[in-house]
Amino acid sequence: MAVFMNKLIKQRNLFYLISKKAAWIEPGKIERQEKWEYPLDAIREAIINAIAHRDYNSSANVHISIFDDRIEIWNPGKLPPPLTPKDLKKEHKSIPVNPSLANLLFLIKYIERWGTGTNDIIKWCREEDLPEPIFKEVTGGFAVVLRKFQIPENLESLELNERQKKAIEYLKKYRKITNREYQNLCPDVNRETLRKDLNDLINKKAIIRKGEKKG
Repeated sequence: MAVFMNKLIKQRNLFYLISKKAAWIEPGKIERQEKWEYPLDAIREAIINAIAHRDYNSSANVHISIFDDRIEIWNPGKLPPPLTPKDLKKEHKSIPVNPSLANLLFLIKYIERWGTGTNDIIKWCREEDLPEPIFKEVTGGFAVVLRKFQIPENLESLELNERQKKAIEYLKKYRKITNREYQNLCPDVNRETLRKDLNDLINKKAIIRKGEKKG
């Protein structure tokens, strides 16, 4: 089920808009200490981009939609040509829709570097072992979709042992598990058996291996 944030009147002060939308979970704060399901920097960047690059001739507002498995940040106005959503996943030129506003945000350090925002969002999601974000043009506007870490839905059919089920529960909470962490979960089981457990989960596509093998 989607939960839609209250609309903000676009005539309000720009800095109020950004701080209000970027701090929608804890009023007055843009940063928090505990672990989030999504990288906070990616949420903040997507919100600032939506406000900076929206079409201010449109009566529509920036929308933040929260679903069980994703967050969608939408703004009225499409990408300026020749940019396409595919271009945003690689190095690209910055083509501000609102140059004066974008320059102001750059000067006050709300925007760190020109033309790197979407690549930074991708990087932050990868660092948190999350699926790559989706950039798309939809309903006369542009949307950034941040997706939550997902465990495959067909686990019951995979015939997992109790140790592997314990590993899956750990993954649901922490989004990753190392050989050493699995050993700590099952201290009475030898390493070779645990290694085979993890390889079996990989072969069944319940988990994916990332990086080099470590103890």
